[in-house]
Amino acid sequence: MPKILVIEDESAIRRVLVKILVEESDTYEVQEAEDGLSGIDAIKKDDFDLVLCDIKMPKMDGVEVLEAAKKIKPETPFIMISGHGDLDTAVNTMRLGAFDYISKPPDLNRLLTTVRNALDRKELVVENKILKKKVSKNYEMIGDSEEIGTIKEMIEKVAPTDARVLITGSNGTGKELVAHWLHQKSNRSSAPFIEVNCAAIPSELIESELFGHVKGAFTSAVKDRAGKFETANKGTIFLDEIGDMSLSAQAKVLRALQENKISRVGSDKDIKVDVRVLAATNKDLKKEIAEGKFREDLYHRLAVILIKVPALNDRRDDIPLLIEHFSAKVASEQGIAKKSFSKKAIELLKGYDWTGNVRELRNVVERLIILGGKEVSEEDVKLFASK
Repeated sequence: MPKILVIEDESAIRRVLVKILVEESDTYEVQEAEDGLSGIDAIKKDDFDLVLCDIKMPKMDGVEVLEAAKKIKPETPFIMISGHGDLDTAVNTMRLGAFDYISKPPDLNRLLTTVRNALDRKELVVENKILKKKVSKNYEMIGDSEEIGTIKEMIEKVAPTDARVLITGSNGTGKELVAHWLHQKSNRSSAPFIEVNCAAIPSELIESELFGHVKGAFTSAVKDRAGKFETANKGTIFLDEIGDMSLSAQAKVLRALQENKISRVGSDKDIKVDVRVLAATNKDLKKEIAEGKFREDLYHRLAVILIKVPALNDRRDDIPLLIEHFSAKVASEQGIAKKSFSKKAIELLKGYDWTGNVRELRNVVERLIILGGKEVSEEDVKLFASK
């Protein structure tokens, strides 16, 4: 049942509002506050799905209540109640975060419609937060080792900025997880996160993929098409395996970073883009630069912040946690009971040479969950996870 708080110093108006909300809908739980200060106290003590707040009140006016409440419970929607002379102020409160305003005396239909819309909006916000948490779990970084702790600290510092980040590390270490965390903890988290695997796209198509093309630019260009940079506008683009990008595409990426502009293949028209660029590679880019395969100026544009993801062999203490995590994940995906691993099985796995890193460990855990006994034993590991 949605909880609504009515903050109104005029008792007659307050009674009318409460009566409308209670009598016209038996699905609302309504509380009252006779002034701004008592309203703020109520907001501190309880979680409301909606607040109706008068603008002109003694002790603390509605604008002050709204500003204070947004610091305490920023997601709580506000509908402001305005007298005839308060309309300009009511409009300004929407710039401060109010959902809408209604005029005195309140019109029945207008009030109920605005209340329903505000509650629907709140429900959408909550659903989006839940969805975001689910997405975050898919890209969770598992580990308590010093190496992973250092990366998490860097992410906390770097994510809120727009600094470009170059993520390095061997295949299977989890470079894409770092990129997802950087995006999800950034101010761009509600905007698109666009991934481009530069190694998977043929060199003759990479420019069209990144920057789009106009109709007739090449044989198969039958219509205009936006590229990944345009799609990622206001958000983040993740250029995975950037070391495999062609030199001509590198030149265009460099221009996009320098000027915040791109042009579609076959067009001279500039398109402004506001994109944060994250990149990753398993190659030694300095060696690639020396061999003339990668532009040094692009490297310095990308590598404002460098994050090196360690190999699994360099953080073996995280292996028990990773086994636990993958065991639960595999059991859920396969629709089977979760299995535990014996201490000897875990110790044996900790001693393996994980050339395929975390990705290889995940595959081995899945194999052991499917083929092993009720508790995965040392014998199971020797039998099904032999290196």
